[in-house]
Amino acid sequence: MWDFSIGRALGVMTKSAPFLVFRMLVYFGITLAYILVTGTGAGLGWGIGHFGDEGFRASTTFWGGAIGFGLTAGVLYFLREYILYVVKAGHIAVMVELLDGRAMPQGRGQIAHARAMVGERFAQTNVLFGIDLLVKGILGATTALVQGVVSLLPIPGVQQMVGLLRAFLRVSVGLVDEVILAYGMRMRATNPWSSAQTALVLYAQNAAPMMKNAAWLTLFVYGLSFLVFLVMLAPAAAVVYLIPGAWSAGGLVFALLFAWAVKAALIEPFAIACMLQAYFKAIEGQRPDPAWAARLDGMTGKFRTMGEKAAAWVSPRPAPDDDATVVLRPRP
Repeated sequence: MWDFSIGRALGVMTKSAPFLVFRMLVYFGITLAYILVTGTGAGLGWGIGHFGDEGFRASTTFWGGAIGFGLTAGVLYFLREYILYVVKAGHIAVMVELLDGRAMPQGRGQIAHARAMVGERFAQTNVLFGIDLLVKGILGATTALVQGVVSLLPIPGVQQMVGLLRAFLRVSVGLVDEVILAYGMRMRATNPWSSAQTALVLYAQNAAPMMKNAAWLTLFVYGLSFLVFLVMLAPAAAVVYLIPGAWSAGGLVFALLFAWAVKAALIEPFAIACMLQAYFKAIEGQRPDPAWAARLDGMTGKFRTMGEKAAAWVSPRPAPDDDATVVLRPRP
């Protein structure tokens, strides 16, 4: 049915409990920041609204909350590299070690150890962030092509199919870039660009089994996230009640934020632990097929850009004997 063990994934999450706590602090902290700043903005708008009539007060309250929400989103946009580097990549590094049966420290030592591992693979945050952006761009180009082909098929209800396909691809693609990072960690790659390129080709070679597993995980992620959203509606409504002027849009927005925090802190790590099992099992003993590299090369220029960066990369440390990544040279 699927190529991963739910029990093993839960075991990895248990053993990486320090990182789960860290993730909860980060993502629930983000949610709290949204609530506090949005509430403050709505409160200021409500106060300003006393200079006008009831309609003016409702308008200033709404726009005050919207501005507070937007300011928080803007600040977090500039922190996204740090969150990717320390939280996501660090947890992936720990998961890889645990799946391979290596011992890991507990408590805060696990987080420090993971940061050192990420630093060995990616000298700076901008390198990891650049790889992540390119991987997302490559995956976006391929998924857009798939959606375009499906939408042209003369099948009744095809537009509804495209909508479901888009939802499925959004989750599965979101897991692929995590898998790409994990491959480099597992192979102890000294060239992160060539490692990402090799991992993409291996994923493409095994697209059928990987998509099957991604389909199951999409159901898990969406199903659990929706249940969390329903549970969070009541506390979100209570929070909105405390905001001056009862910011009408807040209940739904805050419930979505709470659900997102639970998804990012707990549901996503579970899905990643499952996807890593499926990926490592599928690629065992394989080498990247040049034919698949050529297909990706012809599909998007971002894959060629990745190859150029791989060829130009100068490692800050010597390559070990077990570095199994392959630099796929871009076509002239």
